[in-house]
Amino acid sequence: MIKIVDLVKHYGQVEAVRGVSLGVERGEAVVLIGPSGCGKSTILRCIHLLEEPTSGTIRVGSEQLTFGRGGRSLKGRRLAEYRSRIGTVFQHFELFPHMTALQNVIEGPVTVKHMERRAAAELGRALLKKVGLADKEDNYPNQLSGGQAQRVAIARALAMEPEVMLFDEVTSALDPELVGEVLAVMRQLAEDGTTMIVVTHEISFARDIADHVLFMDGGRVAEHGPAAEVLVRPANPRTRAFLSRFHGTVAAARAGG
Repeated sequence: MIKIVDLVKHYGQVEAVRGVSLGVERGEAVVLIGPSGCGKSTILRCIHLLEEPTSGTIRVGSEQLTFGRGGRSLKGRRLAEYRSRIGTVFQHFELFPHMTALQNVIEGPVTVKHMERRAAAELGRALLKKVGLADKEDNYPNQLSGGQAQRVAIARALAMEPEVMLFDEVTSALDPELVGEVLAVMRQLAEDGTTMIVVTHEISFARDIADHVLFMDGGRVAEHGPAAEVLVRPANPRTRAFLSRFHGTVAAARAGG
């Protein structure tokens, strides 16, 4: 479903991503972990073309893009069509403050996909129910908790019926007691077979949902493999050192294993 080959992204002299390759099959959940600044979020932004890669190739479904020498940028309608196939949820949910929860969810289908408003409202209500917010459709963002707003953001992304979902540290800005409600929605999406790439520091959550885990370090993939191997029996010393900071996650996972 997603194939990335030799992805490189420079910001001036800074190499944020250095030759990263990864593949995601339809229905798989792939989790990226690693220290801050290692390139995880940049990869997601490159997939969504919020940042243009310096070089490499990205394929989402049947659309393959080449960057660097010989590559051509998507623009206008083609760029919008490409992005409509990818649902992205960010750390800061960025809902439209002047719209209710339901209006936020249906804005994309109505404006971009030209869906009839009544049909969009039915879809929006179904998605709000899916994320546990059926009773909040008339609430504005400032009337929602952070966890509720983030779940509306997930429903909004799903409303475009994307082929893949990208989650970029979606719980890192939330109070600890609100993290669980957002992770529960993402866990259900993984169980439903949603194709996902997730950037997270929630290691126990990653172990629960991931088909594969990539540990990023210095813009490169330092280790990758099934979650049970990378998170429970990491081979790379850098991976072991990183995981050791999460309150004995590796030891706890072995004990529960």
